[in-house]
Amino acid sequence: MHTHGPSCLEGPASRTFSLWSKITSDAESDPIRWELVARVRREIAAGLYDSPDKWEIALDRLLDELERS
Repeated sequence: MHTHGPSCLEGPASRTFSLWSKITSDAESDPIRWELVARVRREIAAGLYDSPDKWEIALDRLLDELERS
C-alpha cells in the first residue's frame, strides 16, 4: 500500500491550495472570543440557542445564496 503525503493530492482540500493557507492564517490571527463561546454554550445547554427568528434568518440567507448561484 502507498501512503500519500498531505500536499501531493490534487483538489480544494490539499494543503497547497492557496485558499487553504488564507483560511488557516485568518483563523490563527483571530482571537478566540471566550465570552461569546461561553454564552453560546449556555444557550445551547438551556435549549435557547435555536429560535424561530434565527431559523428564519438562516433560511432567508440560504435562499439568497441559492438565487445568486
